[in-house]
Amino acid sequence: MLAAHLLTIETANSGVTNSGESNNAAQPQSSYLKRDVREDVFYFVMPDRFNNGDVSNDSGAPKGSISHGGLDTTSKWAFHGGDMAGIEQKLDYLKSMGITAIWMTPILRNKAVQKGGFAHHGYWIVDFTEIDPHFGSNADLKRLIDTAHKKDIKVFFDIITNHTADVIKYEECHNADGSFKSGLDQCTYRSLQEVKEQGTYRAFVPEKEQGEKFPEWLNDPRFYHNQGDTTFEGENSLYGDFNGLDDINTEDPEVVKGMIDIYTKLISEFKPDGFRIDTVRHVQLPFWQAFSPAIMAHAKAEGIKNFHVFGEVYDPNPEALSSFTTEGKLPAVLDFGFQSAVGGVFFEDKPVSTIETLIAQDHLYNDEDSNVNQLLTFLGNHDMGRPGFFLNKHLPNASNEEKLQRSMLAHAMMFFSRGVPVVYYGDEQGFTGDGNDVDAREDMMPSKVASYNDNTLLGTEQTTKNDNFNPEHPLYKSIAEYAAIRKQQPLLQYGVQENKFFDDKKQVFAFARVANDTMPNGGVVQQNDEALLVVFNVSAEQQTVTVSQQYESYLVVSGAAKISASDNGETQITLPAFSFGLFSSK
Repeated sequence: MLAAHLLTIETANSGVTNSGESNNAAQPQSSYLKRDVREDVFYFVMPDRFNNGDVSNDSGAPKGSISHGGLDTTSKWAFHGGDMAGIEQKLDYLKSMGITAIWMTPILRNKAVQKGGFAHHGYWIVDFTEIDPHFGSNADLKRLIDTAHKKDIKVFFDIITNHTADVIKYEECHNADGSFKSGLDQCTYRSLQEVKEQGTYRAFVPEKEQGEKFPEWLNDPRFYHNQGDTTFEGENSLYGDFNGLDDINTEDPEVVKGMIDIYTKLISEFKPDGFRIDTVRHVQLPFWQAFSPAIMAHAKAEGIKNFHVFGEVYDPNPEALSSFTTEGKLPAVLDFGFQSAVGGVFFEDKPVSTIETLIAQDHLYNDEDSNVNQLLTFLGNHDMGRPGFFLNKHLPNASNEEKLQRSMLAHAMMFFSRGVPVVYYGDEQGFTGDGNDVDAREDMMPSKVASYNDNTLLGTEQTTKNDNFNPEHPLYKSIAEYAAIRKQQPLLQYGVQENKFFDDKKQVFAFARVANDTMPNGGVVQQNDEALLVVFNVSAEQQTVTVSQQYESYLVVSGAAKISASDNGETQITLPAFSFGLFSSK
């Protein structure tokens, strides 16, 4: 409520130590099973590029297997040796940073090499029943999950329903051994109209790869679209093969049942805490309307009541994204809209009102079982690139110190804004990368890739040639601090986000996080006048802004901003260059 008298300023004791741990005993951390996903902090990791804990599995399955080979630690395309044991060894490193959930790229058994490429990323699955041998065994995965759970860290699987590895070939395009016929390097997409007139391609599996997929039904070509290669536009983004990957016919009721069976069995066997679903927009909504509720119900029956599912819908438009959480029945999606808006402001110096426009559309996600606070927010990833790359690309004349400040500030925005923050592995160590895809998949363990090792990292003199698990890195320490603050402030986890002011000329903006009725009972105050005020200065100069006084008193929770008041009902906030202020009305 509006206050008619002078603002009172106090300083809060946040209880944050340099290690990122909280010494505030007033708010105990719930166990991983009881913890709502909105209280989590995610770490997105590509196992192959993280840490090699067991060199004996570096070549995968025995020689002769479809899952053998591909190891070349000098090639950015190949396998590098990271595995489940390597992640297990670094759980304390993650926990000290405030990480409460790990999301791994796909770990099920892949076709290791195809078309000269390598499945280090895990997205070319042939066997949906066991872990890829490059990453260890099923027992290794279970041990990782068990150890993580003992440390109160959740584990999320990255899953795929849209396609399998490239095993199916077409008589019109391929020779009997699976190679392309002379003059061809792809199979031109056949539209639905063309299929109606002349049928799909005549599918076959080369003799050497017959029976390689598991479960067995996946070996039957009739469960695939068989319409040729997609151009990622129009209808072929739903029915075409991604670079030859076998596109599954997810409209077939038998396929829907089969996919539900695959992933409910994985839940029963491994007890993960949730799924990230790949290529969601390339599968029609009716599939998700059946798949998601079935998966959620099974997880709850297995005792995982806070099991969470979020989909990859590679689209920055909130209208498109929200259609999958409302009509599509997914609990959440990755917030590509957040990445686009926040990345544009912090990494490209676009107007801050870009964020205002984004937040104004948050209501689109609200329905009976989802809202915007369940979305996963991020700044970069394994496909598009890293914050450090975006900064080098769009602000090439900025100093290394400015780029570091912008990255830290963008991470603060991610932790204090609505949604669940996701830290992409290596960003906490200042990784930059040369671009997207494999150029954004550097090694955390000492790398032998020349194009990685010549990069200048943010906030350190080290390179990727070194071991990069440094808890003293300024980005690591900042993220640990933000995670501790977020843990202590339920409004940052559950509060509604309200736009306050956006000044494109000064590159200063503010928003509030206010209480609402979705917040859980037990230790959380739900008074109507409780709020957090968050202010950012994304400019290279100190800025002072004046806003109408809205609350009677403020606690300074974090940040370098100074807040003061006059007797005319206005609040004045001064922010140093590239800084933020976090204030509580309580």
